[in-house]
Amino acid sequence: MNFKNKSVLVTGASGFIGSHVVQALLHEGANVRAFVHYNSMNTKGYLDQLTKDEQNGIEMYMGDLKDPHGVMNACKGVDTVLHLGALIAIPYSYVNPTDVVQTNVLGTVNIAQAVRHHGIARLVHTSTSETYGTAQYVPMDETHPLQGQSPYSASKIAADKMIESFYCSYELPAITVRPFNAYGPRQSMRAVIPTIINQALHEDEIRLGNLKATRDFTYVEDTARAFLHAASCPSVGEVINAGSGFEISIGELAEKIKKMVGRDIPITVKQDRLRPEKSEVDRLFSNSDKAQSMMGWKAQVSLDEGLSRTIEWMKQHKSLFRPDEYVV
Repeated sequence: MNFKNKSVLVTGASGFIGSHVVQALLHEGANVRAFVHYNSMNTKGYLDQLTKDEQNGIEMYMGDLKDPHGVMNACKGVDTVLHLGALIAIPYSYVNPTDVVQTNVLGTVNIAQAVRHHGIARLVHTSTSETYGTAQYVPMDETHPLQGQSPYSASKIAADKMIESFYCSYELPAITVRPFNAYGPRQSMRAVIPTIINQALHEDEIRLGNLKATRDFTYVEDTARAFLHAASCPSVGEVINAGSGFEISIGELAEKIKKMVGRDIPITVKQDRLRPEKSEVDRLFSNSDKAQSMMGWKAQVSLDEGLSRTIEWMKQHKSLFRPDEYVV
């Protein structure tokens, strides 16, 4: 798809990945409508960190995914919907599972209904590697079993299946992107990489949870490209992984970041940062061959390069982070 002058709605536009998707679309000449969760302070999340020129190029729509009427209005007149809106924090889902289900499942149904109603040409739905749970085999392709090991992952499995059902039942022109552990500039300390970097830069120790768990980290600009590729892909009704195709343990990652920032400080395990035993996802390692064969996408930024860019950005934006706080 040529995005020049195309009208694209991005839900979750104020979030980490969403804000990078918005930037990528603006760079391609798209007319971007950003669906942002309403708040009385009129803040727009990570979109507030974009340049003024970028912000001026965005049409803002303040609303709530749980409101079907607002979602219907937001989708009116667009060519494509990139649905990234969700409640994503796993620790939060342990405490407030109903909120997570209502936003992630009902919000997705509202989007699917609006896409049907308006006859929108393409919906790109966002899944997560958390839907796979702990790897039963590696590398993990799209046929890997789904496991609801947290309320968050269960809500995303349900959302994915609702999109599948709308494709099968109504020929909804949808494709699902399943990212693996995106990281990069603007990510909050809810995620492990900015947590490690911030503590490595400013604290006397690095406090983490499970050090043995492995993840497949993908630089956020690569992840954002995957959504644009999915919007242009001729196939629909597919689920496509978007990962880098490697794994590294959290402990090894912390050691690597320590060396990169030049500070040899201890790493300690904190009980409050551990997931419940049966909820822990011990291993994620993607097979993203389908992304390359079906839509011409593969990750391009190495872990070392991505970490270097992220460290430098966090050094320049120290005021945005609180290294001593555990963010859920």
